[in-house]
Amino acid sequence: MSEVARPITTVLVANRGEIALRVIRACRETGRRSVAIYTATDRDAPHARAADDAIEVGSYLDIEAVVAAAQQARADAVHPGYGFLSERAAFAAALEQAEIRLVGPSARVMDKMGRKDAARDIAVRAGVPVVPSFELAGFETGASAPSSTSEVAFPVLVKAAAGGGGKGMRIVRRAEDFDEAVAAAKREALSAFGDDTILVEKYVEHGRHIEVQVLADHHGNVVHLHERDCSTQRRHQKVLEEAPAPTISDGVRRLVTDSAVALAREVGYTNAGTVEFLLDVDTDEAYFLEMNTRLQVEHPVTEAITGLDLVHLQLDIAAGKPLPFKQDDIAVTGHAIEARVYAEDSFGGFLPQAGRTSLVRWPEGAGIRVDQALESGQVVSTSYDPMLGKVIAHGPDREAARRALLGALDRTGILGLTTNTGFLRALVASDEFRQARIDTAWLDTAEVAAPDADVPRVFVAWVQAMLAATTDSGHPFQADGWRLGGPAADTRVELDRPVLVGRDSVGEHRVRMLSAANHMAVLEIDGRREQAVVNVQPHIAEVCWRGQRFVFDRPDVFADHGLLAGDGAVVAPMPGTVLEVRVAVGQSVAEGDVLGVVEAMKMELALKAPFAGTVSAVDAVAGEQVSLGDQLFMVSTSSTSSTTSTTEGEA
Repeated sequence: MSEVARPITTVLVANRGEIALRVIRACRETGRRSVAIYTATDRDAPHARAADDAIEVGSYLDIEAVVAAAQQARADAVHPGYGFLSERAAFAAALEQAEIRLVGPSARVMDKMGRKDAARDIAVRAGVPVVPSFELAGFETGASAPSSTSEVAFPVLVKAAAGGGGKGMRIVRRAEDFDEAVAAAKREALSAFGDDTILVEKYVEHGRHIEVQVLADHHGNVVHLHERDCSTQRRHQKVLEEAPAPTISDGVRRLVTDSAVALAREVGYTNAGTVEFLLDVDTDEAYFLEMNTRLQVEHPVTEAITGLDLVHLQLDIAAGKPLPFKQDDIAVTGHAIEARVYAEDSFGGFLPQAGRTSLVRWPEGAGIRVDQALESGQVVSTSYDPMLGKVIAHGPDREAARRALLGALDRTGILGLTTNTGFLRALVASDEFRQARIDTAWLDTAEVAAPDADVPRVFVAWVQAMLAATTDSGHPFQADGWRLGGPAADTRVELDRPVLVGRDSVGEHRVRMLSAANHMAVLEIDGRREQAVVNVQPHIAEVCWRGQRFVFDRPDVFADHGLLAGDGAVVAPMPGTVLEVRVAVGQSVAEGDVLGVVEAMKMELALKAPFAGTVSAVDAVAGEQVSLGDQLFMVSTSSTSSTTSTTEGEA
């Protein structure tokens, strides 16, 4: 259509977090200017810093403010991401009124497909199979159930017509529970969506959630990018997603992909959308559920298997360009699985978590992609969606992708607050997921065991003993090179319980260090190779093992211990390399200021001023090798009182 065949040079990104960064990256890659919006609490958020420009708004949900920001930025288009205003027809209409393009469908289409009841009618007209439903005309909140209830075949699913995400949704298994469930669903729907209209449909006990990615341009071209399986859900919230669907037959695959294209054509859809289906495992029948008129959280798995960039294509479609390929050009290569990382305590009742991260390590490697907006020292609040990022693995087949995802989750470390990463790792490792035996109800009743603290305790004790050995004599790590002679002695480390660490043991475990750098330690424990992200501080030690965060609080057994060659002299705690020198002669320092950093045993150790004073000598040179006991810094003070130098290591 000629009215949309206009170039897009500036895009307002009406979102936050990892999806905002994803869109900003696409804008940069396609040569477009990006403008972020942010609230007062997000002033220093990663997405606000990453965009070419940023504008403050009072709320991400304020349509008037977001449209005004787009006008202020002279944006040609707005990309809404997902969540917030992404499926609000009123927002799409406001942009149309302002003559700013939405990177998505029209307000008219969004309004039709945003309501489950209207979308159901459109699906029927398009010949798309729908879930059997039951008429409840005339039912009002607080009233008795109509006589037609006797015709309802239980169990049924009561759900809000105007929303999603599990809100306004109830499973009813008995007629006597029907009235209360409908009333509760209506109240919740009215509160969440401002509309208490409900649908009552057959509830599929053993179902799989299958969805089809579609793309449609303004020139009449509609294609599908194959299907995804999102059956690993908890209370209707997706946890793991994969593409292609591993268990469906060729006949079902043709049914859902053809139906998705037919539905998009019927409603006049444009841009990227997802058509969701429920597959009844017992009957192998697929039913239309709803259409999401936006980009999906799980779009990376589709990108991985097709090699297409959905956000690039969204922007081009919004600019009026035709799709550059036909249906037969879209092939599937390999398999991809995505895990959603949430700020929640999965093994503690799935309670939301908040706080400041102390250390964040995301995985890298061949076939691994991470979409995230979380970094060390960042504050996570409960004001927004708890999703922190997504870890995606792509491999030549499903098992290769699953194993790659396991390894990636093992290398993921988020400390400072608890996340569901350990829970995700346990799910991916489970026999049920490995054998693709999961349906949409499985996770609501499955018992997923929390990792044991034994291995994390070994990591913390080993690292603490190693760090203590840099300043104390008589430690096992100082034998054979760490000191001139003498027998190895065990180190007692106080954690949640005392742990004895020997030169090649921790408690009853045989241990050998394989590597340690940048807070990532790899140990051989009783013949097994294990890796963990470790952060040791004076009064607390954290370790992330197999994705799960463990915290050990204890007395100040890590108090500052300096290695002195004389008053104020700070010397090398062990043979190593000077990584950084942060001070110069004549510089004033406070007690505890970092003077320099030394790498030893592949661990970084910060050398700190033993007391407040003036740096009188700097003998350290970045990049140079040093020997145990070499003087690196001298701090002078007029005080003659006894002081202690600090050499604190963090791992």
